[in-house]
Amino acid sequence: MLGFGEDPDDPNAPGHEECMVFAPDGSQRLLFIEVPEGKRGKNRLHLDLVPAEGTRDEELARLLALGATQVEDLRRQDGTGWVVLADPEGNEFCILRSDAERAGV
Repeated sequence: MLGFGEDPDDPNAPGHEECMVFAPDGSQRLLFIEVPEGKRGKNRLHLDLVPAEGTRDEELARLLALGATQVEDLRRQDGTGWVVLADPEGNEFCILRSDAERAGV
């Protein structure tokens, strides 16, 4: 979804308790650590994502096809707003408009 990838010298594998992914340019990384508890309330981390390519609505369609579910639609008639989605485990995140959409391009 983010375009991040794993380190080919240290691949993430099923059953690993920790999995790290890196931004395409290597400037950012996300570490996911397995916990024994299920989700019980609000996320401990919330991502607001901006599409790198295409529009918010195109990215929404892509993510729904990948298995996300739509939780809330907060898009407005003027094109502003966002959509709240959840991953298959129920962790919520938002899809915002792309930079080009916000710039009116």
